[in-house]
Amino acid sequence: MNVLFVSNDPGLCDPESDVRARMREYAAEVAKTGGVLHILTRAPRACEGNDGPLFVHGIRVSRLRSLWALAKRGRALIREHRIDVVSAQDPFEHGLAALWAIEGTSAKLHLQVHTDYLSPWFTRGAIFRSPQVRMPFLNHVRIRIADRVVPEADGIRTVSKRIKESMQKRYGESIPEPSVMPVRTPAEVPPAVPLPPLPFTFTLITVGRLEPEKRIPDLFAAVKRLKDAYPMLGLVIVGDGRGRGKLERLARSFGVADKVAFLGWRTDAWGLIRSANAYIQASAYEGCQRTLLEAALAGVPIITSDTGIVGEAFTGYENVFAAPVGDPTNLAALTAQLIEDPHARTLLSIEGKRAALAYLAAARNTPEDIVADMARTLTKP
Repeated sequence: MNVLFVSNDPGLCDPESDVRARMREYAAEVAKTGGVLHILTRAPRACEGNDGPLFVHGIRVSRLRSLWALAKRGRALIREHRIDVVSAQDPFEHGLAALWAIEGTSAKLHLQVHTDYLSPWFTRGAIFRSPQVRMPFLNHVRIRIADRVVPEADGIRTVSKRIKESMQKRYGESIPEPSVMPVRTPAEVPPAVPLPPLPFTFTLITVGRLEPEKRIPDLFAAVKRLKDAYPMLGLVIVGDGRGRGKLERLARSFGVADKVAFLGWRTDAWGLIRSANAYIQASAYEGCQRTLLEAALAGVPIITSDTGIVGEAFTGYENVFAAPVGDPTNLAALTAQLIEDPHARTLLSIEGKRAALAYLAAARNTPEDIVADMARTLTKP
């Protein structure tokens, strides 16, 4: 079975990255079927070449022209290398490019769905209880694209039951039953990494891209509600993104600049989580939430919005504190409870780790599982 991935993960071009290592594992598994794994990506030419059983094909093209260019190059690769399965990293731009690429060929279409794009919060900015967060207009377009692409898929892999169930509700029997394969998370926790000197002693930490869907302003609103009653409280943000400058200004306008520390992107984020008092996130929607699993494995109590694998790996008030999306008042109340109740912190730490280990033990997400999932598309007429 020859496979073509259509992807744009920046880690593909770094030979030492986890992404590249994972692709090599997939390629080795594909090789056991007698085939080859090819990856097509909009990346510099330096990204091209073979890496053992893995072949990377890069194209240099503007974003506006990338869809057509990816489809054209993809169709050429399908014919040149007798590709059996084309797997797109999302059901949006890459999914559409993959769909165009397979037209006129016998290749099957496989979709990877890492985002809960059918969540109402994928396009919604706020409700009256929360700060306004401007979601990209592109998200509206992406739903329309997915509605065109998903019913054409021969196989679909999601990273959570929440995503699977929302897709089945929307598309019904017009799609094959999606599989659920979360992103792999190592169970071995790294050593704790000390936080830098901070002007607060009870530290909340959050990790992720600084994009609108993370709803960081909700965290500022929660800290603002608590800062006078709990002057020892502060928030550490690990991550970077286009919205960092705006968020720094917003922290000042909320009057919490002295309670918020931006650390930027860190490769030792998991170790930093271990040094915090609690992990917190207010995401509008999520996929697999690897950072949530990492926090639980690190034995850190968690406060989270009800997204992603909450309800699947974790249960609110049993092993995490969960609040509705867009509800900073609820986040503040749960944070106050953690500060005042050391027993709750201990219980959530123990039960959260237990839940994460059980979830990972039951997950089907080895390279063998993932290649087998793509191979199932070949059974479709």
